[in-house]
Amino acid sequence: MCFKNSIPVAALCVLTLSYPAVAQDNQAIIDEALSAASPQIAERATVMNMAGEVLHQGNGDYTCFPGDGPAGPMCLDAEWMRWADAWMNKKDFQAQSVGIAYMLAGDPPDGGASNTDPFAMEPTNDNQWVTEGPHLMVIGPDAVFEGLGTDPDTGGPYVMWEGTPYRHIMVPTGARP
Repeated sequence: MCFKNSIPVAALCVLTLSYPAVAQDNQAIIDEALSAASPQIAERATVMNMAGEVLHQGNGDYTCFPGDGPAGPMCLDAEWMRWADAWMNKKDFQAQSVGIAYMLAGDPPDGGASNTDPFAMEPTNDNQWVTEGPHLMVIGPDAVFEGLGTDPDTGGPYVMWEGTPYRHIMVPTGARP
């Protein structure tokens, strides 16, 4: 999830596309974003584009985003929105409650993330790059991480970005791409 470089792209799209094309593109963005969640979450979610503009105002507890760069579409609850703000601005983060994020569309086949470096944008020899299929992500107080390993290849839940303020639990729900 890399919101940082998206505003110029969004501005370019608005300047170069006619209104009907923008509306059609917005619907495609909304559909992509909502593909991250279960139907029950998606039907009430708010959708924002990567520039932070609300494309669809929902009345639920989740905000959904389309995929961006190596990350697939995702739907975040309020605690995850706090986490995302901290991560994007490289601020400390400590979860105040359990938070759940949905990424049921998974990462794009050529996407993914480092399992060890929260700011890596591409694979290296030492950053344990993982392209995950459909999954949930969980954050919470320190106790939720107890007893979980960091190996993404066990087929079960694992801790990503251990040792950083951005650590979270990855819960695979389907096969990897």
